[in-house]
Amino acid sequence: MTNQSFPDAAVTWNRRFEADGYIFGTEPNAYLRQQAPLWQPGSRVLSVADGEGRNSVWLATQGMIVDAFDISAVGVQKARKLAEAAGVSVAFSVSDCDSWPWPADAYDGVAAIFMQFADPPMRARLFANMIRALKPGAILILQGYTPKQLDYKTGGPPLPSHLYTADMLRGAFAAMEILELREYEADLTEGTQHHGRSAVIGLVARKV
Repeated sequence: MTNQSFPDAAVTWNRRFEADGYIFGTEPNAYLRQQAPLWQPGSRVLSVADGEGRNSVWLATQGMIVDAFDISAVGVQKARKLAEAAGVSVAFSVSDCDSWPWPADAYDGVAAIFMQFADPPMRARLFANMIRALKPGAILILQGYTPKQLDYKTGGPPLPSHLYTADMLRGAFAAMEILELREYEADLTEGTQHHGRSAVIGLVARKV
C-alpha cells in the first residue's frame, strides 16, 4: 500500500542517504539510549525504519540480537558499513513497513524512532504490526515529533497529520501498559537533519 504523502518513499530516501556521511549521525537517539536498559543483553529487538543504522548498530553493541529494516537500499548499505566498523552483527533487510513480514510474538523489544513518514492509515497499520510482533511482556520504545515541532522546523515533515500527540499515542496503544508517555522539548544533535530545539514525545509501553 502506498503512503499518499510520500508516494515515492524509496526514491526520496535513497536520494537523501546518498549524501556524504550519515545525515542523522552515527550516535543513537538519546531517548532510545535512555530507555534501552529496559532490555537485557541477549534480547531480540527490532529497529523499525532504521535508516543508516545508528540505532540498530548501537543496540547490537549493547549485546542485543537486532533485526532492522528500512525502505532505502542506500541507507541499509550504509548501515551495514556502520555495523562492520563497530564490529557487530545486525540482520538488515530492505523493506517498506507494509512488506516486512512482522512475525507474531517474536521480539523482546521494538525501537520506533522518528517514523514521521507514515500518514495516518499507514501509521495505524504500522502500530498494529509493532504490537503484533512483540512477545507478551515485551517493551516498545517510541519517539516522535509533536505538532509544536512545526514552529521549530528543526526536523520532521511539515505535515500536522504525521505528528504525534499524547492522546493519539494513548489511543493507539490502549491495549498495552503505558509505562511512560512524555511530551517535552530537547536540543537534538542528530546529524544535520535533527538539529536544534525540538518538540518531541516519548513512549514506553509493555505488551500485556
